[in-house]
Amino acid sequence: MLPSTRTLGNHRRSTVTRLSAAAAFLVLLAACSHAAGPERVAASGATGPLIDPAQIVNGGPPPDGIPPIDHPKFQAASQVRFLSPREPVIAIDVHGDARAYPVQILIWHEIVNDTVGGVPVTVTYCPLCNTGIAFRRPTVDGRLLDFGTSGKLYNSNLLMYDRETKSLWAQALGQAVVGPLSGMKLQMMPVQLVSWGDWLRANPQGEVLSRDTGFDRAYGENPYVKYDAPGSRPFLFSGTPDPRLQPTARVVGVQVGSDIEAFPYAALSAGEMGGWAVVEASVGGRPLAVFWEAGTASALDGQDIAASRDVGSTGVFDRELNGQLLSFHLSGKGIVEDQTGSTWDILGRAVSGPLQGQSLDRILSIESFWFDWAAFHPNTRIYGQ
Repeated sequence: MLPSTRTLGNHRRSTVTRLSAAAAFLVLLAACSHAAGPERVAASGATGPLIDPAQIVNGGPPPDGIPPIDHPKFQAASQVRFLSPREPVIAIDVHGDARAYPVQILIWHEIVNDTVGGVPVTVTYCPLCNTGIAFRRPTVDGRLLDFGTSGKLYNSNLLMYDRETKSLWAQALGQAVVGPLSGMKLQMMPVQLVSWGDWLRANPQGEVLSRDTGFDRAYGENPYVKYDAPGSRPFLFSGTPDPRLQPTARVVGVQVGSDIEAFPYAALSAGEMGGWAVVEASVGGRPLAVFWEAGTASALDGQDIAASRDVGSTGVFDRELNGQLLSFHLSGKGIVEDQTGSTWDILGRAVSGPLQGQSLDRILSIESFWFDWAAFHPNTRIYGQ
């Protein structure tokens, strides 16, 4: 049975004490409206709200009722025993510092404030939109921003807030939409949602976010059972879903300049061979390769994430390497590049052949449910249509 709005709302409320969410929201907006002094950051070009505050809805808990992880602990990849090979993780690599953030943890916390490769970052996951996005945390007026969960939604998407100015930020855009920093954009960091098994093979010396979070949560369980089932309705989404695809169809979206394209998982996997698929495209004049691989479980299907249905994973890469434009085809070995016959994995690494050890440049992309991608990017085109 599909989860009802009441069921999902009760789950989100169950993570917090029974405070008045409406009152908490008024306090948060008041803080946004009355912040003064250096908090206003005149140099940022702050403006009024970028969205109608009336379209912001209460998602259940008060600010930080869904608790972010502010002091993350990590385990060596070789020591991790709590993940199955099919479970999804958010993969990031900054200056050779490769880390995996298991979705089974982030589904309960949504935000991790961290430093990766010496760079302050915020790694986020919105379960209502299936969007895993990382941002570089900026320093504003000498203060490093860190982020919390506001308890509010816009287009059913996570609205973060920074604790320094109380501005609200739309996760899907990485942009402050209400408050003193309204209009400011965060720098997105390239990440991928891939299976734990694939990430571990690529990064045996990497680090993994630990379950030792300081909170008691049912890690490994999905609190949004059957949320992504075909025909399911987005939670607290007040708009009209774009009818070109089913609302919870998975897509990977790419924007280069003003050019925007969504690549549906279904269209990518339609040409699969042996669990692999690849398409070549151009977005904003940039030649891209979009990889798809079977073997990654949905975090939003069954109660047990590890046993949930296979939805696959994607990677979006620049086709130019060392000044040469590459092209790809499928073979019994997987994704093979035409020029040298090298074979590539879902993380864009050549795993055999003359180019073994080299990597393609990862393109900023966002894995998302269609309704959310289309709501924030209404001018998007769809690959295959």
